[in-house]
Order: sequence, then structure tokens, then C-alpha cells
Amino acid sequence: MIKDILVFSLSSNVQLTDRVCALLGIERSKSIVHHFADGECLATSDADVRGKKIYIIQSTCKPVNDRIMETLIFIDGIKRANCREITLICPYFGYARQDRIAHINEPISARMVADLFTNAGVKRVITVELHTPQIQGFFGIPVDNCSPSFLFAKYLKQRLLSDKNVKNDNIAIVAPDHGAIQRARDLSNFIPNTNIVVIDKRRPKPNVSEITNIVGDIDGKVCVMVDDIIDTGGTILAGAKALHDAGAKEVYICCSHALFNGEAINRFQAAHYVTECCVTDTIEHTEFVGNTKIHVVSIAEMIADVIRSHESHEKIKDEYARFH
Repeated sequence: MIKDILVFSLSSNVQLTDRVCALLGIERSKSIVHHFADGECLATSDADVRGKKIYIIQSTCKPVNDRIMETLIFIDGIKRANCREITLICPYFGYARQDRIAHINEPISARMVADLFTNAGVKRVITVELHTPQIQGFFGIPVDNCSPSFLFAKYLKQRLLSDKNVKNDNIAIVAPDHGAIQRARDLSNFIPNTNIVVIDKRRPKPNVSEITNIVGDIDGKVCVMVDDIIDTGGTILAGAKALHDAGAKEVYICCSHALFNGEAINRFQAAHYVTECCVTDTIEHTEFVGNTKIHVVSIAEMIADVIRSHESHEKIKDEYARFH
């Protein structure tokens, strides 16, 4: 079933790709990525791609523009080498936060990047936790937007319900803003009898937020904040501190995409009011290894299952579907 596929990594997700290939029982196909002194890059396949179905695993994370160009150049090369079909697995889709016109003269950059990949020759996109599900509509090709909620719930059940004997009704799933309510509901579906809390906040400018209210009961409860992106950490930690100050027993954070720019890691290490931050490996951080405050859950099994579903023409497992 998978003998005619090749799975490549470029520069952003080598370890994740190795885990996916191990689960599929195949070897990662070798690519060559070279950056020249003037900033240009060359990305080529070291394997024969003629007539093969190609899967490229590449998050467009920091440095975002370099990752995008690597992907586009690699796609162009294998398309000219007469591959059969190209599927882009983009665990973290960069520019996703530029998905609307919020102020006059602003671009919709997420749509522009979607057009770049579509026009380059990608036939299908698999991604994880888009910033807004409507971004799927920016592509003119099929998009599978998978959710890591099942993976977070699996870990939390082991961490809280088993290790600490916390009861479900003493867990509050917290949306750090109104836009994260669906993610909170998604996670709560896998941990029944939990209640949902919403933090009401305003964002006067990027990476700055003002918390105005906490909607829901958190007194004496174990709070699990769930969001898609942690950038510098300031916003999510401000919410965590507000929960702690309002009487939360413990505060956990679940995040799909750990950008962790600037002083984010140091901020989390210093945040005594946060018990643990659970993230996925959509973005690789070697500095997370051995970090007692940050736990990494791999999406490799989910990606491997999605590839199997694609190859067998079966539907993706319900637990990986974005909403339930």
C-alpha cells in the first residue's frame, strides 16, 4: 500500500519525519537543502521520484520565509522530475495569523501563501490546528486540518486522572480568549464532565493583551488552558497568572505550536503559577529536551495514520478530525 510513496523532510521537521517513517515502516527519503551566501537556497531530492507519490513534511516556522522558499523550490524540482503526486504535510502553517483584514491596507497573507503552494503543484495539504479553520478555504485543493486534542487528552488523563487522582468534574478547560472556545470544547469532548471557562481579554497591539474577566468557575479547580500558538509567552502566562490569582488549584497549558520566541522559555521557567506546559513537536526545539516545565507530545502517530488513510482511501480517524 505504501511501497510507491516517498516521505521527505527539508530543514524544519527532520526528527518528526523520522518518527513518522518508522511508524510507516519505510526510510526517510533524502533531500539536500543548501543556502547560499546571498540568501538564495537550493532544495533537491537525492532519490528518484519519477512516478512516485511524494509526501513533504515541512513546518513553515522560523525562519518562515526560508522554509517557504525551500518548500516551493523543492516542489518545483520534483514536479519537473515527473513525480506522480505531491502532498504537503505542513504541521505548522506560517502566516496563519494574517487571515483577515483587521486594519486598513492590510494583506491577507495566509491566502497568498496558500496560493503559492497550490500554484507550485501541491495536490493536497495536511496540517495541524490551523489558527482559524476557515483558512482551509484559502486553498483550492483538499486540506486535512487535524487536531491534537486527542493526544493532549490522552496525556492529561495519565497525568491528572491517574497520577494525581483528580476527578473530571474538578477540571476546568480554559479558553484563553473567545477565539479558542472551539479548541476548549474539542478537548473537553475527550475528557467528559469537565466544564469550560473563558478568559475575556482585549489585545490593544500584537503580543500585548489585557484581561478583563474570567467567565466560569475555577475556584479550587485544576485549570487546563488550551491554545494553538505560543509566541513570546506573555499573553498565555498573563492568563495563567490571572487563573492562579483567582483561586485555581493548578494551571496546565496545552499548545499545538510552540514558537517560543524571545525570552519565552525563561518566562515559563520563572512562572511558578504554571505546573506544566504541554506542546507538540510541530516545531522542533532541542532546548526542550530535559526541560521539567515543558512536556512534548509527538504528532508522529497522527501523521502516520493520516498518510495511511490517504493511501487506503479511507476517512481519517474521528479523534483526529478538527471538531466533534
